Amino acid sequence: MALIDDLPKNYDPHEAASRYYPEWEAAGYFSADPAAPGEPYTIVIPPPNVTGSLHMGHALNNTLQDVLIRYKRMDGYNALWVPGTDHAGIATQWVVERQLQAKGLDRREMGREAFLEHVWEWKGESGGIITDQLRRLGVSCDWRRERFTMDAGLSRAVREVFVQYYEQGLIYRAERMINWDPVGLTALSNLEVINEENHQTEIWSFAYPLAEPAPDPTRPGEMITEIVVATTRPETMLGDTAVAVHPEDPRYAHLIGKNVHHPILGREFPIVGDAILVDPEFGTGAVKVTPAHDFNDFDVGKRHNLPFIDILNDDGTLNENGGPFTGLDRFEARKAVKKRLSEMGLDRGAKPHTMALPRSERSGTPVEPRISTQWFLNMEPLAKPALAAVEDGRTKFVPKQWENTYFAWMRDVRDWCISRQLWWGHQIPAWYCDDCAEITVSRDDATVCGSCGSTNIRQDEDVLDTWFSSALWPFSTLGWPDQSADLKRYYPTSVIITGFDIIFFWVARMLFSGLHFMDEVPFSDVYIHALVRDEHGAKMSKTKGNVVNPLTVIDKIGADAFRMTLVAMAAQGRDVLWNEARAQGYEKFQNKIWQAFRFASMHLDDWDPAAEVELSAYDHWILARTGEAIRQVRAGFDGYKFNDAASELYAFTWDELCDWYLEFCKGTLYSETVPEARKQAARQTLQTVFHALLRLMHPIMPFFSEEIWRHLPGTSGSIMEASYPDAEAFPADPTALAEVATLQAVITEVRRIRSDMELPRKLPLNIVTPDPSVLTHHGEALRDLAGIQAVHAGQRVGACATFVVQGTEFYLPLEGAIDIDAERIRLDKVIKGAAKDLGFLTKKLANTGFTSRAPAAVVATIKEKERTAKDKLARLEQARASLS
Repeated sequence: MALIDDLPKNYDPHEAASRYYPEWEAAGYFSADPAAPGEPYTIVIPPPNVTGSLHMGHALNNTLQDVLIRYKRMDGYNALWVPGTDHAGIATQWVVERQLQAKGLDRREMGREAFLEHVWEWKGESGGIITDQLRRLGVSCDWRRERFTMDAGLSRAVREVFVQYYEQGLIYRAERMINWDPVGLTALSNLEVINEENHQTEIWSFAYPLAEPAPDPTRPGEMITEIVVATTRPETMLGDTAVAVHPEDPRYAHLIGKNVHHPILGREFPIVGDAILVDPEFGTGAVKVTPAHDFNDFDVGKRHNLPFIDILNDDGTLNENGGPFTGLDRFEARKAVKKRLSEMGLDRGAKPHTMALPRSERSGTPVEPRISTQWFLNMEPLAKPALAAVEDGRTKFVPKQWENTYFAWMRDVRDWCISRQLWWGHQIPAWYCDDCAEITVSRDDATVCGSCGSTNIRQDEDVLDTWFSSALWPFSTLGWPDQSADLKRYYPTSVIITGFDIIFFWVARMLFSGLHFMDEVPFSDVYIHALVRDEHGAKMSKTKGNVVNPLTVIDKIGADAFRMTLVAMAAQGRDVLWNEARAQGYEKFQNKIWQAFRFASMHLDDWDPAAEVELSAYDHWILARTGEAIRQVRAGFDGYKFNDAASELYAFTWDELCDWYLEFCKGTLYSETVPEARKQAARQTLQTVFHALLRLMHPIMPFFSEEIWRHLPGTSGSIMEASYPDAEAFPADPTALAEVATLQAVITEVRRIRSDMELPRKLPLNIVTPDPSVLTHHGEALRDLAGIQAVHAGQRVGACATFVVQGTEFYLPLEGAIDIDAERIRLDKVIKGAAKDLGFLTKKLANTGFTSRAPAAVVATIKEKERTAKDKLARLEQARASLS
């Protein structure tokens, strides 16, 4: 049976994926062996939340990782990609709590142990959804090494790290200001706080009466009886312990040290001078100070030894310090405080105000800054070596400008609040003695107090911040604290690929953790990919209704075309603007290759690897171009310029292989007069180029390349076992490149003239040129691809279309081919229309009202249309001039 008979008319991406992925996984192609040869190349996956499902950010991130790991694996590296998921403390607890609440159950009533049983049960049933979805994307993780941040090995590593930090004096317990979620009832990390931009509220002003009136320096003889402050949170005035002014503000400097009277609670507190907090040009120049409920005010309280009055219960209601408002919810208290102060004549008006409102990522409620006793990690001694590692180049950021983001945070780092008031997570390994009040921190569960020996001890109920365990990910997943074979072979890892939004929270923490516990940076490169936005550049969100589900796209066009789209759009430093049309374009690209291979397969049945061959200029040309494509794709992967690699792959395959070489070799393969050695050369070239092309594209389009590989003569086994193509196997050939480039340029110019002048495709034309030798050997190609019946030596005579290629003039005589007068009239009309179209686009771009308001992507599209219109008008004018 002929090879073509075994090939379906169209590629089925879903059937191929369902067939090949299980086969690859079962065969162990994804699995690394520390005893195997080859330079190690390691990636640890940024562990997605166990609660998560695949979104566009995941799809981009994991596609890029898979491209690198497949490329390095084929290139002879001992490549390991460690997969896994994060327990996502607050997110997972929130999911399970809501499920229980729907059944009328409350975790506090069922107790910690019973609640955790429910969480583990949920994790077992639903927690692996995203890993199954990653398989649909085609990622080649070493699933045999899959880890979970709360599996036994990682839990042991987390406890070891906590104990070591504690023994070194780096972990301590203290009262500090933190972000508090009144619904989730826990402290939050900064990453778990989402700022709601452009929140509309009001800034409300009220007066604090002075305890004793004071002279007004700006109005001689007048007395100051009050000082006016403004706030967006009026209820916090119940916790005020000072009013701050700038020490050099002439309006208030003489009041520093005097007291104001709290009109509701009756106590008095001072006016303090603070040049750090207060901007005299902003508002009234006086600021209320609530040290227990504002991060900036907390620092003021420390600087001036102010009292810290916590007015809130954990659930956001007011405690006994709220005076007459005790028990009210914070937002009800806000209204009540405003009403009371207004009744007292102290309301000084409100103004509309736009602000970023910090909300809990999970509960959605506005967070409360408040003082709480928590566990902290001393960051200063850890940050210094982590800073040095990036400064001296041991770890490099790509693109480089993201180093500045890293430096900004690490140079102004604050101690990390690592405790969370949750039940799901790594419970802090600290036990409190109820007899001597000492704390015992232990690697194993403590049964007696380490200080007095009492058995009357209880473990801290808090758990560690989720980021505490993921900070250890590059070495804990490889077996640390044991000196495992994997740890010795694969640490440090090679690259981490992640988004810019977690440089602070994950990348930096992995760096200082790896340096502290492994004495080496955890990775040499940090590639920061951009956001995937919608086609207008807007961030995807459920609220806007512009979220693109990657699984839906895969259902439509398959994983290969989807991956190719993502890689092609992944330019360094630029957001990915998702474009459905481009995705469909790469589906067409896939089909183009499939049909090209179907053509090749019709002739590869007759390929004899041992036959004598006589390579044509076209064969030499495509082989040399294959080598250059390999060099360019490799350079793209090696430099994390993924879009450059994809663009080169696309251009080589579509433009050079399909549009040119296949057309060139048709004349050879279908001719009855061409020698068999020339035909065998064309068949051999087809096999050689497809053999290289499939390996070249495999990291981006794994299922598609495997499907064709299985049908390509001269291959065996899976493409997963093949080596990545080497450019050295395809040497440069300047002579063939120059010869074919000239031919291509001539054919392109003739086709352009035919199009601009609307010449019938079947109308045969002649070329007249002073030097016909450059086209002597290409009569068939000129006839088949440009409709040129002959090439003659000579000069221009009569009406001719003229073009120049590499300094040589060529003429297409038009007398007798067309009605010259009618063509002049037609072109004049077409030129007038083209000029009108160009004028419209130019006028639109000159309108600053349009260019300033329209999305950048829309403006860019109009500019591209203008450029195309200019080119079209220039060509038409040239065609009109040729008829003169």
